[in-house]
Amino acid sequence: MLTIKNATPRPTSPHPVLNLGFRVFFLVGSLFCVLTMVAWALLLHGLVDYAGGFNVFFWHAHEMIYGYALAIVAGFLLTAVKTWTNEPMPYGKKLLWVVVPWLVARLCLMGDALVANEWASLGLFGLSMACDMGFWLLTTGFVVQAVWRARQKRQLGIVIMLLLLWLGQGVFYLGVLTQNADWQRLGIYWGFYLIVAVILTIGRRVLPFFIQKGVMMGNDGKPTGVVYEQKNNHWLDKASLVGLVLFVLTELCLPKISVGAMFLVGSAWLVAMVNAWRLVNWYHHGIAQKPLLWSLYGSFWGLVLGFVLLGLSAIKPEWHSLGVHTLAISGIGATTLAMMARVSLGHTGRNIHKPPKGVSMMFFWIAVALICRVGLPLILPNWYMPSLLLAQVAWVISFGLFLLMYAKILTKERLDGLFG
Repeated sequence: MLTIKNATPRPTSPHPVLNLGFRVFFLVGSLFCVLTMVAWALLLHGLVDYAGGFNVFFWHAHEMIYGYALAIVAGFLLTAVKTWTNEPMPYGKKLLWVVVPWLVARLCLMGDALVANEWASLGLFGLSMACDMGFWLLTTGFVVQAVWRARQKRQLGIVIMLLLLWLGQGVFYLGVLTQNADWQRLGIYWGFYLIVAVILTIGRRVLPFFIQKGVMMGNDGKPTGVVYEQKNNHWLDKASLVGLVLFVLTELCLPKISVGAMFLVGSAWLVAMVNAWRLVNWYHHGIAQKPLLWSLYGSFWGLVLGFVLLGLSAIKPEWHSLGVHTLAISGIGATTLAMMARVSLGHTGRNIHKPPKGVSMMFFWIAVALICRVGLPLILPNWYMPSLLLAQVAWVISFGLFLLMYAKILTKERLDGLFG
C-alpha cells in the first residue's frame, strides 16, 4: 500500500501560549496594562515617589502607547498577517524572541521609575531603549517578510505605519538622551496618533466583516436567516486618510493660532464626520444583541467623540487632554479590549457568538473609566483628582476581568485540535 506523508509536519511549541502571537501578547499586554495603571495611580496620587530620568507624565504615556498598545498591535498583526498573506508567522521559541525584549523593556522602565540610584537608573534605561527598539524591529520584520513573500501591495500602508512607529520610538528615546522635552513630546504624540491610525485602518477592515458575520449567525453558531452584506466606501476611506494626515501634521507642527487653529478644527472634524458616516452605514439593529459587536461599534463612536473634542481644543485648549484621553480610553483601550475578546475566541476554535458570561461587565467598566476621566472633569472640575482615581480603578477592574475570563482561553490548546 502506498503511504503519502504530509510534507509539512504539524508545528509545535513549548506551551500553547506560544502557539501564535495573539495568545502571549494579549495575555502579557493586559497584565502589564493592569500593573502599570496601578503604578501610575500610586505615582500620581503621591503614594510612591517617582525616580525616573524623564517626566513622569511622559513615562505614563510612553508605557501606555509603546508598552501596552504596541503589545496588542503586535499580537494582532502576528496573527492576522498569517490569515491575510497565508504565510507562516513566528511561534514557539521564535515568538519568544519577540516577547522577551518587550518584557525586559517594561521591567527596566518600571525599575527606572522606582529606583533612585543614578547608575542603576542609567543602566535600566539603556537596556530598555535597546529592547524596545529591538522588539518593534523584530515585529515589523516578520510582518514585512510575510507581506513581501505574498507580494501583497495592499498591505503597504500597514507596513509604513509600523516603520513610522519604530521611528517615533527612536525620537522619544533620543529626546530623553539629549534631555529635550520637545522631542520626547513629539515621540509620544507621534506614536499615539499612529496607533489611532492603525486602529482606524484595521477597524475599517474587520468591523464591517464582524458585523456581517455577527448578525447572520445566532448565539448557537447557526445561521439566523438574515442576509446582510457590508461594503466600505472608497471615497470615505480616502477622506478619512487625508483628514487624519492633515490633523496629525497640524497637531505636531503648527502653532494653535490663526491658520493652525483653523486647520486643527477642520481636519479633526473631517476625521470625525467621515468615521461617523461610516458607522451609520455599518449600523444594523442586530449589533445590540451581541456584546462583542456593540462594544467594538461603541468604541469607534468614542474615536469620533475624541476627534470632535480635539477640534474644539483649538477654541478651548483645556479640552485637548479630554480629547486625547477619549481617544486613549475608547479608541485604543475599549477597541483593543473588544478586539482581544473576539479574536481570542475565534483563534482558539471557540464560538465567537457566545463569549464568556460577564463580558458585558468588562465593557461596562471601561465605559465608567471614560466617563470618570472625560465627563466628570467637565461637570465637576473641583473633583479632578478623585475623578482620575475613579477612572484608574475602573480601568484596572475592566482589564482585570479580561484576564480572569480569558487567561485560561489564551493558555489552553484550541478546542478543535488545530495548532494556533
